[in-house]
Amino acid sequence: MAESSQYGAAQIQVLEGLDPVRKRPGMYIGGTGIEGLHHLVWEIVNNSIDEALAGYATGVEVVLMADGGVKVTDDGRGIPVEKHPQTGKSTLETVLTILHAGGKFGGGGYKVSGGLHGVGISVVNALSTRLVAEVHLGGKVHLQEYNTGKPIGDIKVVGKTERTGTTITFYPDASVFETIQFNYQTILDYLRHQAYLTKGVRVKAINEITGERYSYYFEGGIKSYVEHINKNHEAVNTPPFYVDKAVGDINVEVAIQYVDTYNETLKCFCNNIYNPGGGTHETGIRTALTRVINAYARKTGLLKENEDNLTGEDCREGITAIVSVKLPDPQFEGQTKDKLGNPEVRGCVEQVVTEGLNYYLEENPNEARKIIGKAALSARARVAARAARDTVIRKGALEGMTLPGKLADCRTKDASRAELFIVEGDSAGGSAKGGRDSEYQAILPLRGKILNVERARLDKMLANNEVKNIIIALGTGIAEQFDVSKLRYHRIVIMTDADVDGAHIRTLLLTFFYRHMPQVIENGHLFIAQPPLYMIQQGRKRIYAFDELELEQIIDRLIEERTAKKPAGAKAAAEVVESDEAEAEEVVIETASGDEEDQPVSDEYKTRLKMAGVNSVPQRYKGLGEMNADQLADTTMSPVNRVLLKVNVEDAEKADAIFNKLMGEEVMLRKNFITSNANSVDDSDLDI
Repeated sequence: MAESSQYGAAQIQVLEGLDPVRKRPGMYIGGTGIEGLHHLVWEIVNNSIDEALAGYATGVEVVLMADGGVKVTDDGRGIPVEKHPQTGKSTLETVLTILHAGGKFGGGGYKVSGGLHGVGISVVNALSTRLVAEVHLGGKVHLQEYNTGKPIGDIKVVGKTERTGTTITFYPDASVFETIQFNYQTILDYLRHQAYLTKGVRVKAINEITGERYSYYFEGGIKSYVEHINKNHEAVNTPPFYVDKAVGDINVEVAIQYVDTYNETLKCFCNNIYNPGGGTHETGIRTALTRVINAYARKTGLLKENEDNLTGEDCREGITAIVSVKLPDPQFEGQTKDKLGNPEVRGCVEQVVTEGLNYYLEENPNEARKIIGKAALSARARVAARAARDTVIRKGALEGMTLPGKLADCRTKDASRAELFIVEGDSAGGSAKGGRDSEYQAILPLRGKILNVERARLDKMLANNEVKNIIIALGTGIAEQFDVSKLRYHRIVIMTDADVDGAHIRTLLLTFFYRHMPQVIENGHLFIAQPPLYMIQQGRKRIYAFDELELEQIIDRLIEERTAKKPAGAKAAAEVVESDEAEAEEVVIETASGDEEDQPVSDEYKTRLKMAGVNSVPQRYKGLGEMNADQLADTTMSPVNRVLLKVNVEDAEKADAIFNKLMGEEVMLRKNFITSNANSVDDSDLDI
């Protein structure tokens, strides 16, 4: 037997202390990229927030230090420093060096906590080159330092103090993380959310590098959060519905406000942890909301006897709702705490929302009529949308799932291999069809600009042929019938011209996918093509540049190669060799063709081109349709040379605000955006 195939006691590796964290950091913080780096901050901040939730801290301060470290300070009780009975070490060293050691396992230290596994602060210690713990407790300042999770000496008393609290300063290990540069805005966003969810607690953020300082304090809690989310929308009910009530050991806090949109925003939190998958608290608020609105509408005659009940979807159209529950022993589905599983939470949320919302509607009859009127309008639109949607589905069924006439489909039936290029215009569509690999690449040309779905309900949206063609081509259905598993192409590529119209069409398509097919984005199926702007002809060789900066870099490289009289190096990503024939040494620079849009070329630039061996002034493509089929294939469609940008949504709340600002009904929001950003636009980007 070969030695490498032996498997015995010698092959079993035992990792002690914090070694498992350094060996497999992704298991503890999700990865070693920028998100994992910031997760270190969240772990320390969450400990401070837990002190606030327990009623012992009133403030948290985070400092992004000039030397690359992060310092988090709170005014809580301070981590205990006395000797721990089980480990024989100080309690501070125990929680900093031993996994699953903490005060959140039912020992009475915390009634409510976001951290449940006792790995937070010890993981930060393990993944930091240096960590300094400073504890103000019992009138003394206690200090202990660590290096990659190992203590440097014992705890020292370094001074006296009149306050209590903990300060943790850490420096992430550059050998572990892809980057150790923190993003101040990311930290600000997280702290702002924590301040909303922990009303009455002041959260500060300081950036020593830039001198920026921010402080957040929200007495209104999640009510203020709802108003913040809706600041660019017209509210239907003012003030928002808000309730904060305890049922036994479970505290339920809910805020609800309707706005003039068709989208639903429902955010669920448990012990300040965001649960994107919802859970029992989400089920509770949905059930109570539908029941209360229907009961009130029947009682007041706003819903007639011969009319059907409003559906949950009707009752939630245009809603912004936040439900935050705090309980002693939360049970989450999965390590990421995506979904809350405690069954008792559903009943508590139902009870609190039912009682509170009934009272709110009775006390605010005008607001109640507006809410029910909006839901009733949604019900009528739903009926119209169903008819339109059924037409789309029926059309596909009657034609044997015949796809749109302009779609040039691919031959493969393997969705994981198939690609769909959504192309601007018939001209570009023709080039794309000629240059594609028909085995796995499909082309869908769009005629003009699709409907702005930000301003339209589903029935109007489905009446638009371009939108309807996209839905049929993708095969997923739409609205409640949407099923991402039926997606016919696992790579959808938006391919538009590099001008203002192309950018507008791209934005319209992104709005459509974000609002009506978010799972396509979440599952990593949506991409944006990056066609080149310039083509350089050197002999019989064509080289493509994606922007002006790359064009100049290519020209510089060509000059260096010719000056050094060395053979050209490896091909650039978008470089296509037409012939192996040697380049002619004599180069004649062709001037502009006389087109009124052509810019004059300076003698200095001509000299540079001549030195680079370039035959003519680089060609600038005004649109995809100007490219020949082989050029479009080589530069933008072939997996060998192309560059694709994957679309993802890191912060859905920001994305929602941006889409509303740029694509919504409020003109002044766009005007203000344009005015405030006009000076930052590069003149070369303007399409006049």
